[in-house]
Amino acid sequence: MPLFNQRHQQALAQRQDQGLYRQLQCVDIHSQGLNFASNDYLGLAQDPEIITAWQQGLTQYGAGSSASPLVTGFQPPHADLEQQLTEWLGYQRALLFNSGFSANQAVLFTLLQAQDHLYQDKLNHASLIEAGMLSPAKMKRFAHNDMAALQQQLSKIKVGVDTASLVVTEGVFSMDGDCAPLASLRQITDLHQSWLMVDDAHGCGVLGDTGQGSCHLAGIKADILVITFGKAFGIQGAAVLCSQETAEYLVQFARHYIYSTAMPPAQAVALGRACSLIQTQSWRREKLQSLAGYLDHHLDSSIDLMPTITPIKPIIIGDSSQTMMIADQLQQRSIRVGAIRPPTVPRHSARLRITLTANHNETDIHQLAIAINEVVNEAVDVG
Repeated sequence: MPLFNQRHQQALAQRQDQGLYRQLQCVDIHSQGLNFASNDYLGLAQDPEIITAWQQGLTQYGAGSSASPLVTGFQPPHADLEQQLTEWLGYQRALLFNSGFSANQAVLFTLLQAQDHLYQDKLNHASLIEAGMLSPAKMKRFAHNDMAALQQQLSKIKVGVDTASLVVTEGVFSMDGDCAPLASLRQITDLHQSWLMVDDAHGCGVLGDTGQGSCHLAGIKADILVITFGKAFGIQGAAVLCSQETAEYLVQFARHYIYSTAMPPAQAVALGRACSLIQTQSWRREKLQSLAGYLDHHLDSSIDLMPTITPIKPIIIGDSSQTMMIADQLQQRSIRVGAIRPPTVPRHSARLRITLTANHNETDIHQLAIAINEVVNEAVDVG
């Protein structure tokens, strides 16, 4: 048997034995029941205005960009969207990417050199951790949201003419739904002459007065801000917000940017419309807060719902097999929730990841709460 086949069979069998096997599911959004596993927090993915904007973009600009941004792929809708983002979020430049994964990797691969130091929160997204591991810099991870630990690590280095330091965190952590202490992070990074990079994939659009995100809510400005369009924007793609100089450096040297086909201009048109709706339709954020309170009120007090100010509402189960069993039983009741297991989350912290959207109503939340009360309490009794 060829070695590749042997490796694959052993790895797949081991993952099944551990109760960690992932299965790809084809989901029909029109017949899936109640969906509490989506990141479409503001309910924009099916919004008629955005669909119309995308259709108009298709009519005017065609289906694809046909080239990378530095060839002929950068077109008026891309420039308009970048300008809209810079004015909204308060940066000199915005660069568009096809995914948050590629945006994060582009930044870390391009900015860091061998003599540099990189510090990351231990619960940062896989794209950030992998990029840090593969970058030439010396990477260290600090305990989740532990400012004392970060302070201690930064105090051991000297930032000089040839040595730079970068601290990277998420604004909202995708699995716990909690927020980074950004004000403290900004103070510490300033003290140690370090740059601060914030991946606000799950905060932008949801937090802040007009959805400007985690940094705006905390009253700080990151040196580099990454936002993604697959969550609150309801579409796909990402942007890196930064200074004029940093943007030009990325344009010259970021391989993910230089050698990738630009996002379709029609998509940029739709994203521009989504950006406008996020800023002007504050009722979507207000509704999320109202639904969160309704869920908390109707869940049994015995169920440990993690308190968050975000639409991400985890219930820690612990055991992976039990988590999958509960999710399956909820699915049988036409309720879909995320069943998150290691290695996505730390060992023994498998969970139900419930996400609320502005498309839900109180009847949906009540149905969810009743089902969780019954299924989770029954699983605990059996266990």
